[in-house]
Amino acid sequence: MIDIKDDIEIKRIEKDLRDKGVKYCMGTYVDIHGIPKGKVVPIDHLLHMAQGSELYTGYALDGLGQQPNDDEIASVPDLNHIIQLPWQPEVAWMPADNTFKGEPYPLNTRVALKTVLAEAAKMGFGMNLGIEAELFVLKKMEDGSLSVPNPDDKLAKPCYDAQSFLGQFQWLDKVASTINDLGWDLYSLDHEDANGQFEFDFMYADALTSCDRFTFLRMMTKEYAKQEGLVATFMPKPFANKTGNGAHFNMSLYDLNTGENIFKCNPKDDPNGLGLTAIGYQFIAGILKHGRSLCAAFAPTVNSYKRLVRQGDMPYFTWAPVFNSFGSNNRTNSIRVPMGGGRCESRNADGAVNPYLAATLALAAGLEGIKEGLHPGKPQDDNLYDLTEAERRDRGINFLPRTLAEAVDAFERDPFVEKTLGSGLRNEFIRYKRQEWNDYHTAVSAWEVDRYSHLF
Repeated sequence: MIDIKDDIEIKRIEKDLRDKGVKYCMGTYVDIHGIPKGKVVPIDHLLHMAQGSELYTGYALDGLGQQPNDDEIASVPDLNHIIQLPWQPEVAWMPADNTFKGEPYPLNTRVALKTVLAEAAKMGFGMNLGIEAELFVLKKMEDGSLSVPNPDDKLAKPCYDAQSFLGQFQWLDKVASTINDLGWDLYSLDHEDANGQFEFDFMYADALTSCDRFTFLRMMTKEYAKQEGLVATFMPKPFANKTGNGAHFNMSLYDLNTGENIFKCNPKDDPNGLGLTAIGYQFIAGILKHGRSLCAAFAPTVNSYKRLVRQGDMPYFTWAPVFNSFGSNNRTNSIRVPMGGGRCESRNADGAVNPYLAATLALAAGLEGIKEGLHPGKPQDDNLYDLTEAERRDRGINFLPRTLAEAVDAFERDPFVEKTLGSGLRNEFIRYKRQEWNDYHTAVSAWEVDRYSHLF
């Protein structure tokens, strides 16, 4: 499962990188939170790095399940997914997989994704994934607070606003041009639904490649914002009164032999008219079956659940899903089938997602739905935010978790999670997320001081 090339091929890659001006190679994996970690070697040592020379003390990192007395883990760079840093061309960035004593390390989330992709391959399937990247570009004030840097970006409904888009053109142009220079095929970008918020949509790819790209994009957008004296953040909900950052997962399966999209059909051949095959519906049904437990991976922070609200501290609906439901081109469902069919979109994924972990669980759940021949029921086509509680119960629609604690409880109770991830990775996720909730729950916020200090 770890792709280790022979010495001749590695030397060829080394020469090619050297000819492009690369002096250093950065092999990075991600921790349990999806944050890149790694070491850098001079290019003369790429061969050694590719053979697993770089060792790590796993106890120093979140979610790798090691104690101080354990042997080190190693990382092996994936030389099929090299990116020369556009802003620092002397450095070549390479996603990496962890190994332990020469074997793939199961607590690495990229390794976990490759394991489930191998299971899909046995069924003749590959997975395509497109991740919609939403983020805020903000200014950090002297008191540490964040504000919208463009004083003209202040409309109550700024979505698609042309003037506010052009007001941040220098940063947008850097990011957009780089995405295209990297060959990702950017096809749309816009000012999103909150002041200071933008979205980049680039072409889907196989699941592993898309997760690598999203991980790199978070790093790249922050660097370009820093060059402008700004802060780029994928934080799910930076402002209580504005919409949050989603990272919607657009998923489909393809035939490994032909490349054909297995989810796509003529809408006339779909009884619901959505352009989705029976296998596509089964895939959705698998995700819905485990929807509450998957939410912990799609929306993995305390802050995530301040985004997953119907309205909250906003004058209008948030567009974020609160129900474990599916429907047509209807953004009030957690899973929707966009216009044209051929894919499904998970809308509860947010900007804090570890894409490898979320894709692992989503794919495994979808495959289970196919194996068991599940059906998701009738698509929900109306505004689910307006349903009464009686109507919701009659339709059998359940809420998604409303806090991180509730989501982790669902994650822990579902045997599917341990079956997919193994006990080690499952338990590490639970441990760190319970600690995150406890840290939040015991902290005293400014809101509490303002509300209670003079009241009692």
